[in-house]
Amino acid sequence: MEKADKNIRHKWALAAVYTELTYLDMGEAIDVKAAVEGATSLSYERSPLFVKEIAISALKHLDEAIAAFESRMRGWTWKRLNRVEQAILLNAYCHYFYVEEGIDKAIVISVAVDLAKEYLDATDYRFVNAILDNVLVKKQ
Repeated sequence: MEKADKNIRHKWALAAVYTELTYLDMGEAIDVKAAVEGATSLSYERSPLFVKEIAISALKHLDEAIAAFESRMRGWTWKRLNRVEQAILLNAYCHYFYVEEGIDKAIVISVAVDLAKEYLDATDYRFVNAILDNVLVKKQ
C-alpha cells in the first residue's frame, strides 16, 4: 500500500474514533458504522478494514487504554486531555495492541506524532511521543 493511502487511513481512523469519543462525552448511543462512514465518506462495506478495526477496538478496549495511559500520566487524567489528543492516543494503542500484530512500536509512535503535529498545538507531539513510548510495551 502506498504511503498516501496509509496516511489517509490513519486520518480516517482518527476521525472515526474522535466521533465515537464525542458521542460518549455527550452520553449518546454510538453507531460505529455511521462513525466510519462519516470519516471515510464511503459505505461501511467499502471503508478500509483498518479504519473499521480501529473504530471497533477503540470502543472495546477503551477502559483498558484509559487505565494504561492514566497509570503513566503524572498530575494528569484522561479527561483533562482534549478529545483530539485522546483519539490520537487511542488510535495508537489499538493499532499497536489489537489491529496490526507485530508492528514496530516506532512506526506507531511516528504516525501518532505526525497526527499530533498536524492537529494539536505546536509542542503537544512531545507528550504524545513520551506517553506512547511508555504505554506501548508488549505484555509478557
